[in-house]
Amino acid sequence: MKKPAYPTLFKSKSIGGLRLKNRITMAPLYLGYAAEGGRVSPLLEAHYRMMAQSGAAMIVVENSSITPAGSGSSRTLRCDHDRYVGGLAKIAATIKEQRCRAALQINHAGRFARSVEPVSASDVPAFGRTPRALLKKEITTIQKQFARAAHRVQKAGFDLVELHGGTGYLLSQFVSPRTNLRNDAYGGSIDNRIRFPIETLKRVKDQVGDFPVGYRLLADEWLPGGLTVADAVVLASALAENGVAYLSVMGGTYESFFLPDVVKKSRRPGYMVALAQAIKKAVKVPVIAAGRISSPARAEAILRDNKADLIGLARMLWVDPHWPQKARRGDDRKILNCNTKCDACFQLVMKGQPAICPRWPKEKRAAYRELFH
Repeated sequence: MKKPAYPTLFKSKSIGGLRLKNRITMAPLYLGYAAEGGRVSPLLEAHYRMMAQSGAAMIVVENSSITPAGSGSSRTLRCDHDRYVGGLAKIAATIKEQRCRAALQINHAGRFARSVEPVSASDVPAFGRTPRALLKKEITTIQKQFARAAHRVQKAGFDLVELHGGTGYLLSQFVSPRTNLRNDAYGGSIDNRIRFPIETLKRVKDQVGDFPVGYRLLADEWLPGGLTVADAVVLASALAENGVAYLSVMGGTYESFFLPDVVKKSRRPGYMVALAQAIKKAVKVPVIAAGRISSPARAEAILRDNKADLIGLARMLWVDPHWPQKARRGDDRKILNCNTKCDACFQLVMKGQPAICPRWPKEKRAAYRELFH
């Protein structure tokens, strides 16, 4: 086989005892493709088949709810009961058929959940709704739900599981000084605020044994009084010390994504890479960098300069599933890039319709609409 145009990007890497064939991973991306009720749909299966066929080394399937009360939408995947294992097993098998590692992200949306009574670390309002602060016994219950969900991920045949501590969801709501106003053992100092995610990781690992457990890490909320890199480094170090397989680093939450300065920031290539670099300096476990890493040349430079160990592509891989193949050949100019000023996919998802890219051929757009149910 011809030598790849970007040798570091296509060098193998091990995480949690698993060998990845290259340094390209798919970061989790919610597209509204699951069926109502959180079940696996034909469209979701077709989507992940295409993502795995891309040549990426690992596909991280979008967040799956550990409890109905922690689900973000009616089309969010679920893994809160054994009845969902069969559908999830189809996704795992579909990905692994392509010699690709399969991961599933599990989550509790906390104050962002579409629940009659959302819960969180504290009663800090979010988008006009005020969550109820969790009792200590409820914190333990949720940790057990994470553990049981991780065991279902293992039973479904995935290679690893990822805990969702990003996007301002429940795990990160405990870490943030803005959303955690507790005065008990889970609030106050940073050591107390990281207690919930660390205990959750431990309980998950006790349940699944040597099954690798990764973590999606919110490194900066980009909000006044919110979580910053300094606190994220403390959490990252503790996660690494407690056996996490990797850290997938991101910035921003639903409350900051649409702020003018964050929107401007997010249009810049590699806008989250500095966050990954800061975390990588503090830990020895593999770190995934993401955030509009649109060109293979930039991905190669990030790895070569030791800013991260792996590259996470979300929208980039979705827009052009041939990104890895074109990168291997050095066909950078042939890559179909995401338009930074376009939010058509987001607008569709908000309307309960499947995310479809305007840059796709009309035949592909029609096929996706046909598979949507």
